[in-house]
Amino acid sequence: MFDGDFGNPASTSHVFGWEAEEHVENARVQLAQLIGADPLEIVWTSGATESDNLALKGLAEHFGSGHIVTSAYEHKAVLDTCEYLEKTGIRVTYVKPDTDGLVSPNHVADAIEHDTFVVSIMHVNNEIGVLNDVSSIGQICRDGGVFFHVDAAQSVGKVPVNVDKLNIDMLSISGHKIYGPKGIGALYVRRAGNIPLQAIIHGGGHERGLRSGTLATHQIVGIGAAASICTVELEREATHLRALRERLWAHLRQIPDVHMNGSENQRIPGLINIGFGGVDGETLLMALNDVAVSSGSACTSATVEPSYVLRAIGVADELASASLRFTVGRFTTEEEVDYAATRIADVVHTLRERRTDS
Repeated sequence: MFDGDFGNPASTSHVFGWEAEEHVENARVQLAQLIGADPLEIVWTSGATESDNLALKGLAEHFGSGHIVTSAYEHKAVLDTCEYLEKTGIRVTYVKPDTDGLVSPNHVADAIEHDTFVVSIMHVNNEIGVLNDVSSIGQICRDGGVFFHVDAAQSVGKVPVNVDKLNIDMLSISGHKIYGPKGIGALYVRRAGNIPLQAIIHGGGHERGLRSGTLATHQIVGIGAAASICTVELEREATHLRALRERLWAHLRQIPDVHMNGSENQRIPGLINIGFGGVDGETLLMALNDVAVSSGSACTSATVEPSYVLRAIGVADELASASLRFTVGRFTTEEEVDYAATRIADVVHTLRERRTDS
């Protein structure tokens, strides 16, 4: 850790800059170790949203035209970026996930065209927690000479991620998803891939010309420390989270007419999405104001429309509107899980009774 080093890591003419740079490069090593990368392949950004933008816009800037393959249930950071690129003349194919919430490698292969320059498929869906077979998709891309980008905001630090074994060219990472600070993230860019990525933020040529701007040393140190903890604790923590998730599901599945959205087995340890039949979703969510749950991504939780992710996997609008995303974390206890399950069961029962009476 460091205390009071306020130098600019880009300043190479004095000791204060050298000390700040040392902290930045140490964090780069720590994050690289977590994903099996070379530290020189880590580009600091403000978060996974910026990393997604840099990966897709940066390649589109180089190619000028062509085709992108992504999925219909990506995070908005990818979907909105693709929508923007479509306005510039880039063509985009949105592969639909199956009813288990998984993107088929074969469907991705079928979508690739002669001028496809990048495929972008998330490792883990942020609303339903399912785990895609990115290794197979990456191999398809490698064999076809297409760059492969993965939004891994929900998987890094929660399941083993090795960018070489998963055949990934670019990987987006979020600091706060691994208990680091908000406002910091990274984009892994494979050096051996000769990826012609163009900068989308200019002014100073920082991060080997890929991302200009004075580095947030304190936040970078934070994500490095968080990555280091994850490297050591990943397996133990995954066991802990899986046990809590299964405990929660064991409670909730006792409620009549409940449905798990997405594959029950192919998912990360700490996230589950449950639909409750026969209740109004907005009323359910408001009644659970003492339980930290959401009806979708935190980035779209202000909307009243059914989740586009659940629609994409074929969940009917009424059930999608009455579906909640539950996450357990490093500091969640069994007592909190039991309390939440009891509250949810009581609220669902009350709301169903009111609907019957009316």
